[in-house]
Amino acid sequence: MTFVNSILTYSKKHFVLVVAYLYVLLFVYAAVSKVLDFETFTLQLAQSPLLSAYAGIISWLVPGVEILISIFLMIPRYRRVALYASFFLMVMFTTYIVIILNFSDFIPCSCGGVLEKLGWTEHLIFNIVFIVLAALAILFTKPRFTKRKLLALVILVVVGIGVVALLFAFSEKKMHRNNAFQRRYMPHPIENVGEFDLESDTYYIAGMDGSSIYLGDYRAPLYLTRFDLSLKKFEKSTITISNTELPYRRVRIVVRGPYFYLVDGTVPIIFRGRLEDKLATMYYDQAYFTQFVLTDSANLGLVTTSSETGNTILALVLKTDVKDSLIFNHRILTEQMDGVFDSDGSLLWNSNHRQFIYVYRYRNSFEVSDFNLSHLYSGKTIDTISQAIIDLEYYERKEQYRLGANTVVVNKASTTCGDYLFIESDRLGKYDDGDLRRTSSIIDVYNLREDSYEFSFYLYHEPNEALKEFRVFGDRLVAIIGETLQIYKLKPEYFNSGSNTTHTAQYQD
Repeated sequence: MTFVNSILTYSKKHFVLVVAYLYVLLFVYAAVSKVLDFETFTLQLAQSPLLSAYAGIISWLVPGVEILISIFLMIPRYRRVALYASFFLMVMFTTYIVIILNFSDFIPCSCGGVLEKLGWTEHLIFNIVFIVLAALAILFTKPRFTKRKLLALVILVVVGIGVVALLFAFSEKKMHRNNAFQRRYMPHPIENVGEFDLESDTYYIAGMDGSSIYLGDYRAPLYLTRFDLSLKKFEKSTITISNTELPYRRVRIVVRGPYFYLVDGTVPIIFRGRLEDKLATMYYDQAYFTQFVLTDSANLGLVTTSSETGNTILALVLKTDVKDSLIFNHRILTEQMDGVFDSDGSLLWNSNHRQFIYVYRYRNSFEVSDFNLSHLYSGKTIDTISQAIIDLEYYERKEQYRLGANTVVVNKASTTCGDYLFIESDRLGKYDDGDLRRTSSIIDVYNLREDSYEFSFYLYHEPNEALKEFRVFGDRLVAIIGETLQIYKLKPEYFNSGSNTTHTAQYQD
């Protein structure tokens, strides 16, 4: 019996030693990776919805704490205390991952080295394994298996989870709650009439008409999938273009029957072909652009960059048999900070009113212009953020700016149909239920004819899935939520079905 006890004691002692040095290897490697690419690590922290306000401190604190714990793990006298610290730190890291994956709309990464290559699920499993190892090592240190050790571990788990959860709660409240406006919700103004499992999250809506829905695929840019409105039948086809040698970077397909368009604003080219033969030839090649919409007269609306100021501006392409004309309008979009990030938004075309609509992403307004791109009026959404709140981080290594997590998105996505402008909002009004954010998206409806807010409704979905995009055509709302294509019917008692409703054909980066 004494021999068995000696073997167990020896094994436990070496188990504790192995776990300690595994943590040393992990922490030293992670800390060195962060320090060697310190700018990237700091930038990723700045983009985190939990930690952005403290990115400057945490970027030094985390690798410093990891190195300090590693040193104490190698000193026998302080090893048990260092194991408690390792356990606590890993609990906080794991809680951060769980919250980011399940409750946040923005998923950054702030790991280093090989760990950055792990998927989030693998990363979570990795952390849990190390938490278990640390707990066992603590229990195997002298004195063995005391109630005090178990109580200490439970306290550390509760405190670790609590600290990270509080950071997230305060961050969410700050970013999403605005008590200055109140929504009107209508009881079930839409009805789900069909859905289809796409089995991939790489699809986007290329277009719609009275009988079909067309989807493109980011992963396979020359493939087009057509569904009937019942979502019972679908067919896939391959598009051929007349020039495949150009350096394409973000090819997208836009369908406006009987034609389809293949566009890539990084290469100033637009191809057009008939849906029936799937062969596209050159249609336009004069300007770079980030967004593209078709008018009902085959002219083009573009979002581009001014060569004079570098600001985001709108442009109109007038198509004729003799010569294409390109008209720039520098006055529609208003500059607040830099004329680029603060002016970001979505360009739409409303065929019923023959108007361009530009919805700002970071402020509570939109611009309306006629078919000649002459400004008509500026509209307001119900949110109260009129001055864009933008958190910019400069990435010196790549000489570019990126948005940080403290940027406030007012209008996430938008589409227009008939008399209505539909805007997805992630912002909570005074009496909105915050718990519903995990299982629904808020759509605000505006009347373009009266320049007024009408009402809002929830677009429900599975927990923690995201509304990727949505379009409206006639009395149908089509949405891609996660990996599912959903189709809804707009109830006529809430929407004016007498309008000549035609959806926007839109392409954007």
